[in-house]
Amino acid sequence: MQHKANEVLANILNRFKTGDIPKAIAFSMYPIPNIPAAKWSLCNRTLMFFAGTSDARGFNQWKHAGRYVKKGGKAFFILAPKLSKIENDNGEDETFLSGFLAVPVFRVEDTDGEALDYQKIQLPKMPLAEVAKEWGIPVKAIPGNYRCYGYYRDTSKEIALATKEEAVFFHELSHAAHAKVMGKIKPGQDWKQEIVAELSAAVLCRLVGKDGEKYLGNSHTYKENYASKAKITAISACFQVIGDVEKVLQKILISGGINNGQKDG
Repeated sequence: MQHKANEVLANILNRFKTGDIPKAIAFSMYPIPNIPAAKWSLCNRTLMFFAGTSDARGFNQWKHAGRYVKKGGKAFFILAPKLSKIENDNGEDETFLSGFLAVPVFRVEDTDGEALDYQKIQLPKMPLAEVAKEWGIPVKAIPGNYRCYGYYRDTSKEIALATKEEAVFFHELSHAAHAKVMGKIKPGQDWKQEIVAELSAAVLCRLVGKDGEKYLGNSHTYKENYASKAKITAISACFQVIGDVEKVLQKILISGGINNGQKDG
């Protein structure tokens, strides 16, 4: 089991090299409330993110929740501190951290049974939802205890939303389209990718009749924040990515059957 713990630690270190850690930590900071993982360390919640889930539990924990691990379901491992005792010079026992143990847990996606409270959240039918469906990208609801309103995960090809607002869905759908156009997108929150998604979302809002006026201020601030990472203005950043924005919009609009701002039929 110590060998497995070393593998888990090596995986974390490798993620630093690939640039995945910042995004993983951003999502792991605000776990679903009232689930066992909410009490986990940030490190273990980050491992859960890498496993492609927002809820993972041990075999017996799932059994207690009225769910069971499906046949073929495979565990991934989190780390638990290994505490040992040593007698000090005064003859008293002192506890110290002597290492880590690998603990097997299973993703909620690998279980079946009673519905969990957060699984009962229903999203409205989003404009252009058929595009995500055509691309084989599921759109799932996540609880609103997040600073982020949603995400697109390229590794598992899924969109998760903590809001009913179309602008957020369009942002994540644009990330998915960008990945299709480019073949893949960079891990983490690359400033160009974020501005492409935000600018594309603003255009999509207009094209489907959702002007998104109440989000324009936040959208501009969002673009300014990411442009500042490249030490340029938001306007300059938008000009730099306009070619990618056009490709992203074409990808979405063709799949969605939208022509000149109007849906076919």
